[in-house]
Amino acid sequence: MARAKRKMVQNDPGLRPTPERWARGDVERLPRAIADEGGRPARPYRATDTLLLMERRGSISAPMRQAAEDFRAAFHAASLDPLAAADLHRLPRSNRELQLTERQSQARKRVWSALGALGGFASPAGSCVWHVVGAEWTLKDWALREGWGGRPLAPETATGILVGALGVLQAYYGL
Repeated sequence: MARAKRKMVQNDPGLRPTPERWARGDVERLPRAIADEGGRPARPYRATDTLLLMERRGSISAPMRQAAEDFRAAFHAASLDPLAAADLHRLPRSNRELQLTERQSQARKRVWSALGALGGFASPAGSCVWHVVGAEWTLKDWALREGWGGRPLAPETATGILVGALGVLQAYYGL
């Protein structure tokens, strides 16, 4: 009886995200359920990110968003995301140095090449794309924490930098 009740709750199409998930940012309900890793229907919610909101407002075009998604895919394939890792001191000395795979190495070359087209990592466009698109910071977080030359930027200025950088990425990827 308890098993049937639990299964009914999990398959309830009205199952909402947890309050903790709502607190992390905008979440929207999709018109239909999406498939999980096993192909089963899952919660019909997704997080809205900076790029999706900018595209909906008309600040960026669909090809600009696609260029950002291409950069993000390479960034994640290169394992450059700022995730916390386990303490390597617990590993035996012979296994401490983690080797890059060929896929990671190629992805890193694509990321560095794209950053080169943006003027490098230290340029406003390169820093903005690295943090906002790659590391998935909010534009506001980047503007306040990184900005230009260590100084905070106005939101309008940060948006302009991101739009310009996405235009360069669009041309770089040939979209």
